[in-house]
Amino acid sequence: MKRKFEMPSAYTVLFIIIAVIAVLTWIVPAGHYQVDSETGNYIAGTYERISRQPQGLWDVLMAPVIGMVGNETTGGAIEISLFILFIGGLLGIVNKTGAFDAGVATIIKSRKGKEKSLIPILMIIFAIGGTTFGLAEETLAFYPLLIPVMLAVGFDSVVAIAVPLIGSQIGCLASTVNPFSTGVASGILGISPGEGLLSRIILLIILLTVSIIYVYRYAQKVENNPQASLLYNQREEDLERFKINIDDIEDISKKQKQVLLMFVVTFVILIIGLVPWSTINANWTFFETLTAWVTGLPVIGVFLGKDMAPLGTWYFGEITMLMLTMSIVIAFLYGMSEKVFVSTFLEGAGEFVGVAIVVAVAKGIQVVMNDGAITATILHLGESGLKNLSSGVFAVLAYIFYIPMSFLIPSTSGLAAATMGIIGPMGDFAGVSKDVIITAYQAASGWANLVTPTSAIVMGAVTIAHTDLRVWFKFVTKLMILIFIITCTYLAILTLF
Repeated sequence: MKRKFEMPSAYTVLFIIIAVIAVLTWIVPAGHYQVDSETGNYIAGTYERISRQPQGLWDVLMAPVIGMVGNETTGGAIEISLFILFIGGLLGIVNKTGAFDAGVATIIKSRKGKEKSLIPILMIIFAIGGTTFGLAEETLAFYPLLIPVMLAVGFDSVVAIAVPLIGSQIGCLASTVNPFSTGVASGILGISPGEGLLSRIILLIILLTVSIIYVYRYAQKVENNPQASLLYNQREEDLERFKINIDDIEDISKKQKQVLLMFVVTFVILIIGLVPWSTINANWTFFETLTAWVTGLPVIGVFLGKDMAPLGTWYFGEITMLMLTMSIVIAFLYGMSEKVFVSTFLEGAGEFVGVAIVVAVAKGIQVVMNDGAITATILHLGESGLKNLSSGVFAVLAYIFYIPMSFLIPSTSGLAAATMGIIGPMGDFAGVSKDVIITAYQAASGWANLVTPTSAIVMGAVTIAHTDLRVWFKFVTKLMILIFIITCTYLAILTLF
């Protein structure tokens, strides 16, 4: 019997790419660029050939290890990977309290009789989750809750799928501080995740508004004419299949409210800490002045630490510390014992070990390219080809490039680590800032994740709703086209500023 082809995992794909790159170091001429000492960018027009430096089997096997710790040619991913593990710990603590699930369930219960308003409210909540901490697979818990609610008020399961899936993925598409996309990509390019934050917020608002209107209009159409539903032929079975008494859902507790509040506060601090206030405006030095005053106080300054970094100058070390600190605060407020806290934090971090490792494996691609001295040669080809391209065209082409790459490497972290080292410098040659390149990459990844069959969210959602990809594709196709056109236009506009 023929074995059905299965797409290999992200790790296998990345290892294959590393091996292919190693082979290329034997074929592609080696070279290097002069580097700007202030910005760290390659200086256009300074490329020159050097002797070949072919990479062997040992180099291929060592690449992921060096990708984690770094060497003289390539920075390591250790800071990024550690941050991913710590945010996993924080999410583990929050999930243990049941605060997020209880919060959404309470909103659903409180909107009884006004269920149509749940569409914008919940899509906004899921989008905030996606744009801040990469909410994705966690949405699967809400489909069994949303499907009966949407069916009971005259909608269908497609609406129930669309609210969490589109909401969360639009958030990921326009990630603001999502550590698994914005964080990793920014770390690879050596910029603060706060750069480009405002433009990503604007994109989020635009695309979320369009998506809410799209889902809302479909829901209204089904409500007015049930036969307009894409799942009308199974409506009776669905009404029988999905039954739930909303009144049986427990209300959110006082402690869970406190947990949610502190979780929100965590990301508010994260954003404030990452935004480079003084570089936006030379007069915005409030946090530097405040920190200098506090650390200069006798006793208190020593107690807090003389090396305390002001908000607005934070990088991966500081935001990793924030995740740990807020995990402890949330556990304390919830009354979690020390033993439960440690085990829960480690379990949460453990769930993200795969993500942390895939970043290092992907970084191994850059290690082999740099050690084999072919990075500069590839960039030189890009520089030559970009001479007649406007920055707007390059930004759009980067977005289009990342769409098939998102299907090939479905891990957003792995995709960023594997490609940013090349696409970022190419953007420099085309006059496109690094944060715009990050926006293009994120937008493509989020777009692909709305439909990719390899996505656990998409497949899980349609399976829970007892439907298939054909129905979901039929529903979401027009929205995908709208998102594509809007994103291309927005990226082109960003390059003008």
